[in-house]
Amino acid sequence: MVPSPELSQIKVGLLHLFLQHTSASLTLNENVSPDVRTDLENHFSRAVPENAPGVRHTLEGPDDMPAHIKASLLGSGLLIPVGEGRPRLGTWQGIYLCEHRNQGDPGG
Repeated sequence: MVPSPELSQIKVGLLHLFLQHTSASLTLNENVSPDVRTDLENHFSRAVPENAPGVRHTLEGPDDMPAHIKASLLGSGLLIPVGEGRPRLGTWQGIYLCEHRNQGDPGG
């Protein structure tokens, strides 16, 4: 992650990231192997499938309610320590922006 000019001025602090989106999420995870992203996607797709029985919110497509559930499970914010102008992530950590919709709003 390349620090921004504003972040580079911070010697010690906290970075609060907040996502204003109801079908996406933010999370930290291992970021070296691309298999992690694939495995996360596969797990969430099995745990919260599209067209699941009993889902009522389908006006925006079969992926909309599953996306809201996945976003609720992972969350919309992160709090990350900052030191010497950089996020202080673990050696293998990366910030994931997870968009859980596969299709857009059919009316939009």
